[in-house]
Amino acid sequence: MASIKADRWIRQMALEHGMIEPFEDRQVRDGVISYGLSSYGYDIRVADEFKVFTNINSTVVDPKNFDSRSFVDIKADICIIPPNSFALARTVEYFRIPRDVLTVCVGKSTYARCGLIVNVTPFEPEWEGFVTLEISNTTPLPARVYANEGISQVLFFQSDEVCEVSYADKKGKYQKQQGLTLPRL
Repeated sequence: MASIKADRWIRQMALEHGMIEPFEDRQVRDGVISYGLSSYGYDIRVADEFKVFTNINSTVVDPKNFDSRSFVDIKADICIIPPNSFALARTVEYFRIPRDVLTVCVGKSTYARCGLIVNVTPFEPEWEGFVTLEISNTTPLPARVYANEGISQVLFFQSDEVCEVSYADKKGKYQKQQGLTLPRL
């Protein structure tokens, strides 16, 4: 990205190559937690579909044999995450990462200052799909998350060369995920 400004590169990749859809080419912030294009990244939005962790069924959390009964499904403009718990969600945006790009996603400071931590693994070269987000409430109080508003910032790192083996080449298990996706083995 050194040859052109980062925001121009992101805009070009989004508009000409469908890297981010839908794409907001400016920072939207009036009355909402900001989202859209920023100087060196893109602030993603959380969709209105949530899976809130619950212990109501006393299931064991096992990444090799995940029991979907560990979650309560919520579709709403606001999701309340219980104290010391978490929710899974997905982005509004669909991503198509180029073969020479890796991303890192970090939580927005507005939520971090409220004790909400967003965890997302890197988007590998040629990964494609909606992003599944993990939103942890580290506080002893219930916490609100607002759908269709900013939740995290994606930072893009472009290499001088394309990778030897991309996520698509590996036939990654989360390739082209269409919705909020639970753990897979």
